[in-house]
Amino acid sequence: MTEKKGRPSDRPPEDLKKERDAFIQQFFRKGAQLTEELLRENERLRDKITELESENGKLRAHLASDSAIRDLLRKIEELEQEKRDLVTQSVRMVAASDRFNSRYSEAEGELANLANLYVALSQLHAARNVRHVLRNLKELLAQFLGAGAFSVYLASPDGKELVSIASEGVAVDEIARMPVTEGVVGQAFSKGEIFFDETKDVSKGSIEDPAAVIPLDFNGRTVGVIAIFSTLPQKTEFVNVDTELFKLLGAQAAPALINARLFTDAGRKVPGVQAFLDLED
Repeated sequence: MTEKKGRPSDRPPEDLKKERDAFIQQFFRKGAQLTEELLRENERLRDKITELESENGKLRAHLASDSAIRDLLRKIEELEQEKRDLVTQSVRMVAASDRFNSRYSEAEGELANLANLYVALSQLHAARNVRHVLRNLKELLAQFLGAGAFSVYLASPDGKELVSIASEGVAVDEIARMPVTEGVVGQAFSKGEIFFDETKDVSKGSIEDPAAVIPLDFNGRTVGVIAIFSTLPQKTEFVNVDTELFKLLGAQAAPALINARLFTDAGRKVPGVQAFLDLED
């Protein structure tokens, strides 16, 4: 039985070898192509990785920059808060300093006022005759109260008139005697109350409308007055220390005058110890 022509098995070995070589070549060519594609893809992926790493580095740097900025902003806020605290503390310290300075000024003023009162009291009682007492009294009125026109009165023996025993800045005949029942001076004497008007310019006072009237007290009885008719032009009002000086003069001027008179009458001699011992009886 004979085989048919043209079957593969009937092909010569050379043809099979060619087909095999062609297959192998095609296989390796496909493999080479695939390898090249894989290498290109790998290269592309490497480039992509490099790009991503670069972007990642940029992001890290950006994040680090943002973190630094946040830290800086937080530090700025802390400094601003510290500044506000310091400003608040400074304001409190300034307020405390102002209060201290104000209190210090008040204390300094009070000490000055006390010094003035002490000087006034010392001058009144330092004199040993009436003339010196009146001279010191005039100086006190002019220097401490700014009196420009004034008169010192004592009541007459019958108590109906006020008689001027010393004056300054006014004509003596105009103020020599005053009835105790007339005018502001008489009212201040009768009531035993200090008079002065806080609302008016005391430098513009007059005999009829005096700037101030100070009753003189001795042992609970009004024995005279000091009438300040007007003050010097620069002295337009009386202040707190002036009212304290009014009180001091009202309480001390009359005893100083009377004591000086009695001391003169006693021949300017200091009584012996027995005179004081006799007071116990």
